[in-house]
Amino acid sequence: MRRLHFITGLPRAGSTLLAGILRQNPRFHAGMTSPVGALVNAALRVSGDGEAAIQMTEEKTERLIRGIFQAYYDDVPHAEVIFDTNRQWSAHLPMIARFAPEARVIACVRNPAWVMDSIEQITRRNPLRRSRLFQNDGERATVYTRTDALTRQDRLIGFAWTALKEAYFSDQAGRLLLLEYDILCQRPQEAIDLVYRFLGEPPFTHDFDAVDYDAEAFDAFLNTPGLHRVRRKVAWEPRRSVLPPDLFTKLAGMAFWQENHPTLANRIVTSDPAAPPSPPGHD
Repeated sequence: MRRLHFITGLPRAGSTLLAGILRQNPRFHAGMTSPVGALVNAALRVSGDGEAAIQMTEEKTERLIRGIFQAYYDDVPHAEVIFDTNRQWSAHLPMIARFAPEARVIACVRNPAWVMDSIEQITRRNPLRRSRLFQNDGERATVYTRTDALTRQDRLIGFAWTALKEAYFSDQAGRLLLLEYDILCQRPQEAIDLVYRFLGEPPFTHDFDAVDYDAEAFDAFLNTPGLHRVRRKVAWEPRRSVLPPDLFTKLAGMAFWQENHPTLANRIVTSDPAAPPSPPGHD
């Protein structure tokens, strides 16, 4: 199997931007969230549930998971290094250590207040669309109900946050790198140089004025245009939040990686919870 790495972390925290940068390297393949995570979960269900489970040893399950990656990425034979993106990888560090022991995991992070602010900005730019990020009119009603819905532990922000927190404090955190969105936007060259060092890859000259990535069809399916749109130029543009102050303060307190807790994880993050606000425009 070719060298495999993973991109994970919070939504609206730079995973698509990071993929757009990395894919400039002809040795790399990176993209938005793939279906590989769902396929792996299906393999784990077959191995653990029902009458078929009795025939599935751990070795067979491991071979099956490896085969999923090989089959899915068979159509990108040029790539020596594959980056698979999925927010669930944060919750699967022990499994990754088992079937891909050399793999590294890059977790894109951003203060949760700015994550929700970014989603709220997109929601307000499309007032005549019923975004599929929300399941019913009650969830869509106000910024408070929208926030409550998305921060539940089984939803877009809540699941990613709890999975990341599990990974951050785990004994496998040494294979994890937290990359903060604000630093990637403000100092992209420095951030990407550190990413390459973490991966053990030779340096490559990236063009931060010509990043190209969009997923119009996927965003159209979610009825949420712009969710994965990346501007060509990586730039920093501060702005004020559209969230009510009480909501912003509550969410800002969830940025646990900015606190001084012991962890084995590698970090490219700010240490100041009151750091300048995040710019719009990138996922």
